Amino acid sequence: MSTIYTFTAQALNGETISLDRYRGKVLLIVNTASECGFTPQYAGLQKLHEEYAARGLEVLGFPCNQFGKQEPGDAGQIGSFCEQNYGVTFQMFDKIEVNGASAHPLYRHLTSEAPGILGLEGIKWNFTKFLVDRDGNVVERYAPTTKPDALTADIEKLL
Repeated sequence: MSTIYTFTAQALNGETISLDRYRGKVLLIVNTASECGFTPQYAGLQKLHEEYAARGLEVLGFPCNQFGKQEPGDAGQIGSFCEQNYGVTFQMFDKIEVNGASAHPLYRHLTSEAPGILGLEGIKWNFTKFLVDRDGNVVERYAPTTKPDALTADIEKLL
């Protein structure tokens, strides 16, 4: 059985990061966008990061421009936006696709392990969230409408 530790992704700064770096951590993986109605969730994600990082939570943001072209910027613009508007200090990755033939392998794995409503694997919109346990197993998938603070009980269970 594969876990998320077998995947790599490129950070906003161009560094290739192996997700094995997060072995033993609880992960909250989110596809993000800077011009979305859900964009204010960055604040809640940052709050989770600040509250739980010392106990082993890592929030990982994956910008995506597949939904309404709501993430048009390049890596530098995305990083500046997140830092200036929401004080984001959790790990942000370079823009990826989460659906279709060009979907990032990590997202193919996440969606197959935790399908959405009616068993459909595709991501429906920005700010879909995946909770991963300390062993790299996908535990839960949350809709974009689920605010980050609604995840605290589930995060606590895994920490």
